[in-house]
Amino acid sequence: MFREKIENIVAEFESVEEEMAKPSSLCSPSILKVLGKKLSARRVVCDLGKEYLRRLKEEEELMEMMNDPDPEMRAMAKGEFDKCAQRRKDLEEEITVALVQKDPNDEKDVIVEIRPAAGGEEASLFASEYARAIFRYAENAGYKTEVLTKSETGSGGIKELIAAVRGEKAFSLLKFESGVHRVQRVPETESQGRIHTSTITVAVLPEVEEMEFEINLAEVRIDVFRSSGPGGQSVNTTDSAVRLTHLPTGVTVSCQDEKSQLKNKHKAFQVLRARLYAIEEEKRMKDQGEKRLAQIGTGERSEKIRTYNFPQDRVTDHRIQQNFSNIPSIMEGGFGSIIDALRMEEYSERLRESGLQSQKEK
Repeated sequence: MFREKIENIVAEFESVEEEMAKPSSLCSPSILKVLGKKLSARRVVCDLGKEYLRRLKEEEELMEMMNDPDPEMRAMAKGEFDKCAQRRKDLEEEITVALVQKDPNDEKDVIVEIRPAAGGEEASLFASEYARAIFRYAENAGYKTEVLTKSETGSGGIKELIAAVRGEKAFSLLKFESGVHRVQRVPETESQGRIHTSTITVAVLPEVEEMEFEINLAEVRIDVFRSSGPGGQSVNTTDSAVRLTHLPTGVTVSCQDEKSQLKNKHKAFQVLRARLYAIEEEKRMKDQGEKRLAQIGTGERSEKIRTYNFPQDRVTDHRIQQNFSNIPSIMEGGFGSIIDALRMEEYSERLRESGLQSQKEK
């Protein structure tokens, strides 16, 4: 029932408030940060929910007054009841809208992984161009970006780039970029003007705090090695690069951009934690039979989500079957119209699939 759902939300919010007030939480900035985010994410819904529950109680009291033997009292109670019932219905709509806009991970920072797929050097070059464009979009939106690890080719392309994007609701914007991006254009090295097709893969993972998702260190093998740059040239003379292998899943993360082994290790664990969290989230949703609404489509790397057709100056997002023009602007960070369209489609889908409308008490 709708009422029961709201009661649970209010109870959960109050429980987090109590947890935040404990001395153990007040002494830990990391715990306070996580709990603060939870409160921030649910505060609006909780405030609306409390008013909704008050209105229900008022309706119950007014219904009793409507049985009063005094006709004037009954008439007054009926008028107040109608006003209260209308406000309660309005609150149901407001709460539904507030709930369907929320993805549990929307408030989180993100880890973005970009790699070339099919197309050889052309794919590597486009991966580099796409990375520059999407990070420019993020920075223009007020987010901070930090490269965690980057492996380049000799011609300016990238073999792999992993970066963190941090800021309010970063995941809510960038999650739509997960999947396969296809580019169709004439490479600069193509002498006969033939159009080549290449692809890159993008993964956008919510970044999680250590206290939110704990890794069993006994299940992680840590290897250190000497960093190397393009062409195999040594960029330092100490074993500062770090490779983490999560033995149960086989997930491997390497970081070598920093001269400090400790910093590389910290960054590697950031990425590993995000990947393992994403695996657990997918498993949980599958076990519970939940429809994934976190992004349009599955977000899997095997799913083609977008095509950049340079000769026709057209970008097609296949999830919403919508075309966008002005590729030069898009490749300068102009993803706003594309992401706005995807967010609107996600909202519409969440509203259809939420099922809250059918649960409301009449």
